[in-house]
Amino acid sequence: MAKPVLFAIDDDPEVLRAVDRDLRREYGEHYRVMRASSGQSALDTLGQLKERGTPIALFLVDQRMPHMTGVEFLEQAIPVFPSAKRVLLTAYADTDAAIRAINTARVDYYLLKPWDPPEQCLYPVINDLLADWQATYRPPFEGVRVIGHRWSPEAFQIRDFLARHQVPYHWMDVESDPEAQKMVEGAGLPLVVLTDGTRLAQPSRTELAEKIGFKTQAEKPFYDLVIVGGGPSGLAAAVYGASEGLRTLLVEGDAPGGQAGTSSRIENYLGFPSGLSGADLTRRGVTQAQRFGVEILTPQEVKGLRVEDTYRILTLGDGREVSCHALLIATGVSYRKLDVPGIERLTGAGVYYGAAMTEAMSCRDEDVYIVGGANSAGQAAMYFARYARRVIMLVRGDSLNKAMSQYLIDQINATPNIEVRTHVNVAAVHGEEHLESIDIKNADTGEVTNHPARSLFIFIGAQPRTQWLEGVVERDERGFIPTGPALMRDGQRPKGWPLDRDPYLLETSVPGVFAAGDVRQGSVKRVASGVGEGSISISFIHQYLSSI
Repeated sequence: MAKPVLFAIDDDPEVLRAVDRDLRREYGEHYRVMRASSGQSALDTLGQLKERGTPIALFLVDQRMPHMTGVEFLEQAIPVFPSAKRVLLTAYADTDAAIRAINTARVDYYLLKPWDPPEQCLYPVINDLLADWQATYRPPFEGVRVIGHRWSPEAFQIRDFLARHQVPYHWMDVESDPEAQKMVEGAGLPLVVLTDGTRLAQPSRTELAEKIGFKTQAEKPFYDLVIVGGGPSGLAAAVYGASEGLRTLLVEGDAPGGQAGTSSRIENYLGFPSGLSGADLTRRGVTQAQRFGVEILTPQEVKGLRVEDTYRILTLGDGREVSCHALLIATGVSYRKLDVPGIERLTGAGVYYGAAMTEAMSCRDEDVYIVGGANSAGQAAMYFARYARRVIMLVRGDSLNKAMSQYLIDQINATPNIEVRTHVNVAAVHGEEHLESIDIKNADTGEVTNHPARSLFIFIGAQPRTQWLEGVVERDERGFIPTGPALMRDGQRPKGWPLDRDPYLLETSVPGVFAAGDVRQGSVKRVASGVGEGSISISFIHQYLSSI
């Protein structure tokens, strides 16, 4: 934050120099001292300071100035900086006027000229006033500001992107925030205002990432190990690989953390008895990986893979290529799309996939609907229950017991504003500019009922992100990647396998290409198991690298 300003205004050059000297000597380390020779020139400066977000802690202004008295100046300055303390400099003859100004212009204090010695006559007064100002001052937010409409899918994507990358931002709704309306000034929405004042209208994720300072391009053309996917498996592999001397690149198409990164609370992860959020786990993992020298590209997609001798060559979303000897696929899974009428049009405008915790505050005192019955849905229900009037979980099965941890079931049962409805599913969603209602179908009776709704969060199924491997790496009918023993059929190695050994435990149908975490066929969909697979994959990668 910029240093708060102590602003001295006096038309007498000698007095102004003395004020400036004494203020700088005592307060220059923590405050910026500014001066002006007239009230009008000071007012001209105030607008610039306000636009830059520079706070003013105190005005020290002479009462008897030509064209504009000190009180007249303060009457115009205080609406611009209402929290600033106000001190009048007066001669003995103006004492009565200064006392009246305390009552009429809310002047905090008056000082007689001269104020020598300042240690007795100036600093004690200023110290008290600054202590009062500091006790009540709330510095303005200086991070990224996002301006748009609550129901804008584009605005939601920006907010979700910043939140998942743990970039602090301030959301400003143009429909309810007068300051946001002033800042837009005809610009396209959504509008992102960066800390340096740069304005980005309707930015793409790549443009926003580059402006914030994320890396989207690799520094080198070749790495020992490239990891695709920055969830728990990918981050664990990155930490172990880099710590053991491998030149490691991690490529993440969205935000590090994967689905686990969106979890509001993970309470069964070893070593954290009080639990931790997915964001905290991700932040720790990213920090640890970077400390060992892992290069992280985000957001950056991988579009294709080809094999040339011992090189595995990746084509990135921007058309560039990067090669490696060993590749780990840790792309995880994404939530399956809900295929009902109206869903596509309202996605991002009341309908969300995953926790979308950026929407929690907007859901205050509303009913929130959650589709799904596994841990991710349960964690989201517990989180939204802090804000929403009521959370309604829509579960296709007959209970939560099949896919949810018991500790979560117990918490949900003990939370009075969470309601679980079983044997139901969403049949349709309705709304013009945003979600207005949903149709819920009872699987037992076939009855369909309509319910007002502004927020629907979907946690159903899992789809692996493996389309880019088409024709190169073997996948099953659902897109998951078989590894190790799962590739062996009737004791035979995979078709086209060139080596005189069986695939390693986490190795795919292509030597040197490994898979870990939720994307792997038969994996256990838990954070701890994903971390374990990512960690042990490095052992097999070392064995592979030593043989080429």
